[in-house]
Amino acid sequence: MRHWSERMGPGFGMSRPNMNMNAIAPQHKTAHGVSPILSPTEQSHIHYSFNVPFSSDLAGPNTEDILYATNGAVLRWTHPEDAPDDVPIYELPVHAQNVMNLRKMCKELSTGPLPVEAHVKSSEPKRVKGQVTNVCLSGSPELVHKSREKILNEIPLALRCAVVDIEGELVLDADATALKSHVVDHLDGIAQFCGVDVFLLGPKFASPSEGLNGNGDAGRDQRWRVAIYGDMESAEHAKTRVLIFIDRLLGRVVDGTMLELSLHTVVCGRSRKNIKLIESATNTAIYFPPPFSQVYRYCPPSANRRNPEEIFITGDTPQNIAMAKQKIHELVSRTRLFMKDAVVAAAKIDSILLTRLDKVRKIMETNGTFIQFPPMASTRSMIRIQGVEGLHVERTVRDIMSLTGQFYSASWWIQQVDTSRLPSPADIRTMLSDICANSDADISFEKLTFTITGSDDAVKAALMVISEIKFVSRSQYQIRVKIELANEHKEFVSGKKNGKINKIMGQSSVQIIFDGFNEYNFNIDVCAGNYEAMKSGLGLVEQEMPASISFHVPDQYHKRIIGIGGQHIQRIMKKHSVFVKFSNAMDRGGVGREDDDIKVDNVICRTPARNAQNLELVKSEILDMVDRVDSEFTSQTVNVDRLYHRQLLLRLNQLEELEKKWNCKIIFPSTEQASDDVTITGPEWQVPHCVDEFLGLVPDQHELVVAHSPELKKYLDSKAFRNDIIPKLKAQYVVDVHVEENETELTDDGKPTITLLWSFTRNNAGGVRDAMDFLNTNLASAGVEVIVVKGAIPRPKSDSFEDSLQYFDSKLLQHAPAVSATDSPIKATFGDDVARERSTIFDKLRKPGSMSSISSFLDRRKNSSHSPASSFFKNGSNNVSKSSLISIESTRSFNADRNPWNDSGVNLPEDDTTPWPTRHFGNGSGSSYDHKPLHIQHPGDATPKHIMRGSTDSGRPSTSHSTNSGYPGPIGPPRS
Repeated sequence: MRHWSERMGPGFGMSRPNMNMNAIAPQHKTAHGVSPILSPTEQSHIHYSFNVPFSSDLAGPNTEDILYATNGAVLRWTHPEDAPDDVPIYELPVHAQNVMNLRKMCKELSTGPLPVEAHVKSSEPKRVKGQVTNVCLSGSPELVHKSREKILNEIPLALRCAVVDIEGELVLDADATALKSHVVDHLDGIAQFCGVDVFLLGPKFASPSEGLNGNGDAGRDQRWRVAIYGDMESAEHAKTRVLIFIDRLLGRVVDGTMLELSLHTVVCGRSRKNIKLIESATNTAIYFPPPFSQVYRYCPPSANRRNPEEIFITGDTPQNIAMAKQKIHELVSRTRLFMKDAVVAAAKIDSILLTRLDKVRKIMETNGTFIQFPPMASTRSMIRIQGVEGLHVERTVRDIMSLTGQFYSASWWIQQVDTSRLPSPADIRTMLSDICANSDADISFEKLTFTITGSDDAVKAALMVISEIKFVSRSQYQIRVKIELANEHKEFVSGKKNGKINKIMGQSSVQIIFDGFNEYNFNIDVCAGNYEAMKSGLGLVEQEMPASISFHVPDQYHKRIIGIGGQHIQRIMKKHSVFVKFSNAMDRGGVGREDDDIKVDNVICRTPARNAQNLELVKSEILDMVDRVDSEFTSQTVNVDRLYHRQLLLRLNQLEELEKKWNCKIIFPSTEQASDDVTITGPEWQVPHCVDEFLGLVPDQHELVVAHSPELKKYLDSKAFRNDIIPKLKAQYVVDVHVEENETELTDDGKPTITLLWSFTRNNAGGVRDAMDFLNTNLASAGVEVIVVKGAIPRPKSDSFEDSLQYFDSKLLQHAPAVSATDSPIKATFGDDVARERSTIFDKLRKPGSMSSISSFLDRRKNSSHSPASSFFKNGSNNVSKSSLISIESTRSFNADRNPWNDSGVNLPEDDTTPWPTRHFGNGSGSSYDHKPLHIQHPGDATPKHIMRGSTDSGRPSTSHSTNSGYPGPIGPPRS
């Protein structure tokens, strides 16, 4: 029996004379609630409305880029030539056909032998740009749920476009005049086998401002693109087959092996570490199928689904592939599985599968576990998690349970209503479709009871729409909203002796019940007999929900931050009314774990959502006590050709030394992703150095084509150029130059050219332009005139303040030329135009010669990396859910057996006017930089972004003799 204090009835602690207690516990049960009116002998009939997740906003490719398309692809994914320019995307033939197929299916259900009706409605609600397609089913609950399962598994959900880059010479014939016939035939075969549409697109051009000489050469990605359009599973299947075909064109051998689907992510290891080791040791590429094949059962007509247990392997030789197979089987033989079952509401499972699948995939890869979900819309509520360690399985379960807290469920019971005002079944279907389309929540109507499920915002939007329906608002009704929350947060939300909950009940005339306790979560039921009271009470409950951020601080700093007797951290906690918890290696499963486990988030800050804006201030103060080399962990993405990843993985020992040197982690994308992005994570002050050395392992080159002349040819063949200029270019600019003559490269008038091939590593890309200027200076000194055909890199616009000097009348400053046609050197008035010009002065500043300023011209792909300075003040902590503010990261690094999250004596100060005041940013870190108030819908509905410090030094105040640092004396050596 549950302890009496865990269920707080409406009369607990105070009287509620205005509440009808009988309304809380009506007589007759429904699918999601109770109805006090209809007798149980009446036949159950339900109306159920839901949105079909068509990706009607997915546009087709640009017709100017299409070089080849498979049969019928252009007709399906492009508008007719006579279509107007402003025709919406959802009117593309492929989207219109999907809606037509859905209507046909629903018509067959309605005219079939089973007593169920299905109606389709398409609309354009204000909340989204585009079309929303809605289905309303009527019949017995069992038939309605079976029909919904049939619809969601027999239509293409989540249409997407998968893009694979491919070198042009692989698809063009020797004369570069046509596509290779076997390439075209293979693309057609993939499209037919997988049931997708495939386009071969030309090189992607950047904006004209990024090009050279106005022709866009430098801003162009030299690679072609294979664009694959289809549903999620079919597109992934076709993408893998295109990648394997590219490997074949590169001369690699293709083979495969079979392995049970549930073992794939387990064998890959955490962050796919095991598979990357196998690929680096055997020089192979291993392609795994998507882990959700058992969830979606849709397959396009006359197409073939990928075998979910089939793994493709490509390598240079059959021996390498055999070695990779052997290593995979050795991993499987050493694997010992831990399994755990968990119960999640069936409606929430469907919501997770439809809207949070990317997060689920990340959870599985991070923990090296597999999650077995039931099929879509099967109304099953059991999931199974398996992994190689109990700790990782437990973390996975908790992360999934945190996801469920982002979805609400609600019931609206109509208790007394004038029967003459009851809507007809047709009116009910129209009403439910409108509510569903405008809120994106699933809603049912059974025995005068509305049942709503969906995300927190969707459920609240649906309740608001229902409250405006006349026959509902004029009746007596009861509303109940269920919020799911982790058990460890119970005392955090309820307060000491249930003080917070009692206060909310007294203020907003609602009843709050803690119910439905299981191993991980419990439900907070907010009940009210009035919509406005429920809205107010629910808002107050949400403001008491835990908002949290988590981040990494090396264990050796924990004692320094906590202080003697906890004095330092207690001062910070009381100052900001935030509770802080540290987790050491023992809490995470003991000493001696792998390196990956050392850098998990081990500090968590938690506070009620109404005080969420103070979380970043606490984080800032904590990180002020950490040395620069161990500062806040951040990540930076660099762009490296995916095919070169294989060469980098062969130098794994060198990469590991680089990681140890800079305390960073280099993460390559999975092989089947076909992504060029490599992520480097580590302390924010160390990541730029690691990125620089990593790019030093990546070679690149740039071609400068100049017109042929006898003087130029003589100079380039001279000993002075070979023995003097080339060594200086290498020593001063770290750039090699080679002279080539390409007969295919001609000037506009057909004359021969000379090609200067500049070779460098990506971290030295900024020196290429300076090297070219050095060579041009020597050519000019030798009297050689150079005419550039293509490949020149122009200097950026002058970085001087000349444009701004027109606004200053000073004898010390030379006046800039007048910007207008008048004789006056300055404008007569500082109007809006001048103000706009002045506001953008610093926006025009750049760093000449820096890597980031040059790489946009030299890189044949994208910008090689983000500016290192931009990563110094990055922050990855914000809350996933706007209202519940439950952070997935909050429990990832903590022992499941420990339950430290209670009120902990950290109470927020009261306010006489309102018990939940809005708190703005203060000058929490002692900096002279003042944070501006955060303007949000209601206090604490989102964790604020990290704001850059205003100091002009290293960004962190000194740790010695600081009045604001939290400790009186010097701690540790001074930082440089």
